[in-house]
Formats: sequence, structure tokens, C-alpha cells
Amino acid sequence: MRISIVGGGLGGLTAALALLNQGFKVTVYEQAKVLKELGAGVQLGPNAVGVLYQLGLQTQMQGIASDTKGKRVRLWNTGQSWPLFDLGALAVSMYGYPYLTVHRADLQRVLAEKIHAIDPTCIVLDAKVSGVEQKNGIVSLSLEGHESVECDLLIGADGVHSIIRKTLFGDDEARQSGIMAWRGVIDCKKLPSHMNEMVATNWVGPGAHVVQYPLRNGALMNFVGAIEGNRWEIESWSEKGSTQECLDDFKAWHEDIQTLIKAIDTPYKWVLKVRDPMPSWTKGSITLLGDACHPMLPFLAQGAGMALEDGFILSRALKKFGANLPQALEHYEKARIERTSKVVEGSNANAKRFHNPALADARGAAEYVNKEWSEERVKERYEWLFRYNVQEVEI
Repeated sequence: MRISIVGGGLGGLTAALALLNQGFKVTVYEQAKVLKELGAGVQLGPNAVGVLYQLGLQTQMQGIASDTKGKRVRLWNTGQSWPLFDLGALAVSMYGYPYLTVHRADLQRVLAEKIHAIDPTCIVLDAKVSGVEQKNGIVSLSLEGHESVECDLLIGADGVHSIIRKTLFGDDEARQSGIMAWRGVIDCKKLPSHMNEMVATNWVGPGAHVVQYPLRNGALMNFVGAIEGNRWEIESWSEKGSTQECLDDFKAWHEDIQTLIKAIDTPYKWVLKVRDPMPSWTKGSITLLGDACHPMLPFLAQGAGMALEDGFILSRALKKFGANLPQALEHYEKARIERTSKVVEGSNANAKRFHNPALADARGAAEYVNKEWSEERVKERYEWLFRYNVQEVEI
């Protein structure tokens, strides 16, 4: 079976590696001239780390990731802190794998290196899609600057603005979420010692929240600040903003937040949009994975995890059903749609939880946090996510 993947991001490379490990011939077409992700961090729950370890990347992950010891909630103005859940060794004992935070570029690199060691010709760069057609079970892929290629299966892993999805299903119906976000990566040498902790923190407040967590074994700190409003229009991770504009959005917040923002070399801003879960993402010999078919708000920290799971489950379905491609793709969708739809909905719900008006003052915030982040509520939101094992789920 000739398999082509459009998109060399985390989802596309995970799918490629999983398929190569199963013995398939795969080619990844990536439009960038150099394989690199934008500088940003990603949180990987035990479910996502399990995918990478089962792909043979445990040693590589230990070299690039931060083994975050715990998660906590802090109040926007006073800095009052509540433990959210313990990670580290406890995550391994409960779920079989740790909770890690990693720089996207580092994860993309180790995936690409593993792929290259198996098949040096697998990844084709500077290959932008200009057209897709399928006829009699064969997919023809037109690429700018390259000859057209034919394949038996095309996998669209080309992100939230997927050309493959648009070709199959037309323009999506993205809606404004009413939330905008700032992001940046900080050199921890610029931060005071009390802020250099191997802990992930969710700062919560009325109408806004901030997430910070360490990268590269504590050498860097990732910053994401989400605020309610509709001042921006561009849904992109590469739109530059200014330090002063970011400070203005969080001017009443705790001094630690001010310190973080001032330490960001270049703050980037993007609009967060909402899309309804797709009822199906396969047509004929073309299917989708990751943000191409279930883009989500980042408030459950599972966007990357879902893409990694998709790639692994797709490889299992193709291996199990062999040359019966329609059956394999049917079982792939069946195994993934309910779970990914639930994550999309849970991410939307967390946006309201992080920004609740009850967080405006310390007394109301304490009562609200103690209820919403109680052990019972936290388990309801995360246990089903973390216990998922791509090797054990029924296909």
C-alpha cells in the first residue's frame, strides 16, 4: 500500500513513524523548506507519552522533556495556590507513564530523526499541496515544484487550516470563541529563583487565565495567557505582538505574571476559534487526523495528545485490516470520533471554568476553586484522558 501524509507536524510524523514500525511504505509531504515547529511548548499527559514510548522514543523523551512534578492553580491577583494534581512518579504509578512538558521543536526533531533512521527518503520538504483528486481508489496529489504523485491512501495531517479537509468537505464553520491568547517562551535565567520550579501552574481569574510550565529540563518557561475579547482576527501562531500590549491585558495581575511577560523576547498572539466536532472525516481513500479533523481550544492540554493517539490508532487499524482499506478507515474513525469529540467539548467547558466571575475576589475564589478543583472534580475531568492506552484500545 502506498501511503502519503500531508503535513510534517507532530501528528503527521507520529503517524509516519507508527506506520513505518508496522512495515508500511510512507511518504510525508511538508510545505516548509526546513522541518521546524514554531517555538512553543506542549503538555503531554500520560496518554500521549505512552504513544511516544511505545514508538521507541523513551530515551529521546527523557533527554528533551521536563518531568513536571505537579500541577497547581493560583489566583490571579493574590497568588494564592492550590494543588491541582501530583505528577512525576505518581503519574507513572497511576497511569503507567509520566506527565511531561516539551518544546514542540524538540519533539518534532526526535520524531523526524527516528523516521530518518528507518527510511531516509520518507520526509519530503518544500512540497506544498496544490490539488487533490481521487478516482477508482487511487489518490493523485499535486505538489508545487514537484511531479504529481499517486497513492492508495492519503492522510491529511495539515493542521487547523487543512487543505485536505477543505478539498473533502469544503470550508469549515469556525466561530469566534470570544477568547484571544498570548504565548511566548522565556529563558529561565531571566526569572527569579522562586519562579524556577518544575511545576505547571494555571493562574485563574475573571475573564482571563495564564498557563506556565517548564521546558528543556527547566531551562525555559512556556507562557500562554488567554483573555476574553475580540480585538484580533488572525487565527495564527506567528502574529507578533508587543510586550506593552500584553502587559496592558494583565496589568492588574500578580507581580509574577508581570515578571513573566517582561521576560518574553517576542510575544505572539492568536485568536482562538471554535469548531463543532466532525461526524466523519474520511472520504474514499482519504482520511484526516489531528487538528485537521478535530481542532480544539487548548484548555485541556490535549491537542497534541489527540493527534499522537490518532496516528498510532490509524496504524493499528491499517495493520489489522490489511488491504481492506475501507474497513480499516471505518474502524479508525469509530475508535477515535467519540473520544476526540469529548475532548473538544471538555476543552470548551474549561474555558468557562478558568474565567469564572467568582474568581474576582479572594473569598469567592477560594470557595469556587475548592469546589471546581476538588479531587473528585479533577478526576472526572482527567482520569478518563490519562488512562487511555493506544495499544490496548479496541480497534
